[in-house]
Amino acid sequence: MKTKMMLFVAVLLLSSGLNHTAFAGEGGLQGFAVGTQANIGNLQRVVQELVAPPLLPKHEQVATGKPKIIQVRMVIEEKEIEIEPGAFIWAFTFNGSVPGPLIVAHVGDYIELTLVNPKTSKLPHNIDFHAATGALGGGALSKVKPGQEVVLRWKAVKPGTFVYHCAPGGKMIPWHVVHGMNGAVMILPRGGLKDKNGKQIKYDRAYYIGEQDYYLPKGKDGKYKRYSNAAASYGDDIKVMKTLMPTHIPFGGKMGALTGKNAMHAKVGETVLFIHSQANRQSYPHLIGGHGDYVWERGNLADAPAEGLESWVIAAGSAGAFIYTFKQPGTYVYLSHNLIEALLFGAISQIKVDGKWNNDLMQQVKAPAAIQ
Repeated sequence: MKTKMMLFVAVLLLSSGLNHTAFAGEGGLQGFAVGTQANIGNLQRVVQELVAPPLLPKHEQVATGKPKIIQVRMVIEEKEIEIEPGAFIWAFTFNGSVPGPLIVAHVGDYIELTLVNPKTSKLPHNIDFHAATGALGGGALSKVKPGQEVVLRWKAVKPGTFVYHCAPGGKMIPWHVVHGMNGAVMILPRGGLKDKNGKQIKYDRAYYIGEQDYYLPKGKDGKYKRYSNAAASYGDDIKVMKTLMPTHIPFGGKMGALTGKNAMHAKVGETVLFIHSQANRQSYPHLIGGHGDYVWERGNLADAPAEGLESWVIAAGSAGAFIYTFKQPGTYVYLSHNLIEALLFGAISQIKVDGKWNNDLMQQVKAPAAIQ
């Protein structure tokens, strides 16, 4: 029995990456000889300035020239945020935002990340890129304790939209994810997006919507508890997480983060790309007053998109994308069509669209009036 238990623990540690470190000077995974080195000496280096969601960094829709090395920098920030009045959480963030910033590259490019964990942090962190190949998505080669930084490079070999998240091992993985430590990557085909007939699809603007589930503990008085530092809530959080019942499910990290004055914007006639990620739960997007003209439900951007959908599914631990050309002005609502989650838990956003109304598409023929 003892031998079986030791074997189980060893397997668990192996799967969580806790006993994997890189060879000094080689950069590979411990225990494996390096057989191939990256041939990147002649590749152009491009610094991508990451921006807070829902915005995207500047990028080409169609790749020009040879593959590039896309250099990005993320600084981990553990900070207390207020999700709604009276509801606080110590968020674990990449670059200070929940979700973390979207990274954009093309197939064949290399993403070179500098990950910084300041001395002020309480916890070790790392990053698992669902878009990457090998070493737990980079999680085994990117672990940084407070006061450390690491540089990880990986090659984009598969197009699509993908989640990334912190994955330090064991129960710490979901705990870090539900504290906001997740984001997304978009790897575009080098020739850009295309429809089922191979026709180019271009977008005028793009937005990234990260859906976040939180599990905030309450005290005996029924109010949400507040903690003194980033590590203090762990025991209470795990109890709430085990119920599988979130207390909040906002689009954009906070309740109302993408509604009202914080709504996204577009104009009639503009084609807009939306990327939607959910690192931990399933979601059911729907654009009220519009449609998914082109939908990559599982983010598989190299494949022909589904067309004309009314709603679709974002699987747990994945990111999807859709494109819509706005035809009418007004305030559109983009939400999870589990309407309970949308209207009671915050899984909702808005897009304010400017332009002229088209009565051919919709007209109020008779205004409300008293029945005669």
